[in-house]
Amino acid sequence: MQNPVPVFTHFLTALSRLLDKAEAHAEAKRLKPEVIPNLRLIADMLPFWRQVTIACDHAKGACARLAGLEVPSFADTETTLADLRERVAKTQAFLSSIPADAFTGAEARTIHIKAGPRELTFTGDHYQNGYAVPNFFFHMTTAYNILRANGVDVGKVDFLGG
Repeated sequence: MQNPVPVFTHFLTALSRLLDKAEAHAEAKRLKPEVIPNLRLIADMLPFWRQVTIACDHAKGACARLAGLEVPSFADTETTLADLRERVAKTQAFLSSIPADAFTGAEARTIHIKAGPRELTFTGDHYQNGYAVPNFFFHMTTAYNILRANGVDVGKVDFLGG
């Protein structure tokens, strides 16, 4: 099984750069600091700030569980783009603290998580590839789409971290 830290770290850096572009857009348009964090694609979807925090939660949760570590808890108190950038940085700092050898044998670990009211059980390999990584990218993509739909000048290269 591949160590998930490099992929998550790369895309968290891309997410941080998306936040930079969102902040530049907000300044250029003279938007109040709370506007972009509260944007949604549609009324029944979570706002931008939750998409970012959930993406971070999937990255730190996946890496912790696969490394056999306790998942750190970060309070969801972000209200500004600067707060969200700090959340991404805290997540990256945690990921960088995990030694690569902590993932040895992770593919065979049994991973238990609670998803809403459901209890889910996975092998490490299925958890990483069939749950954690797809969920991370769902929320990162949704955050990107919220920015794009609201006029922030971002493109595929920004998403991919180029």
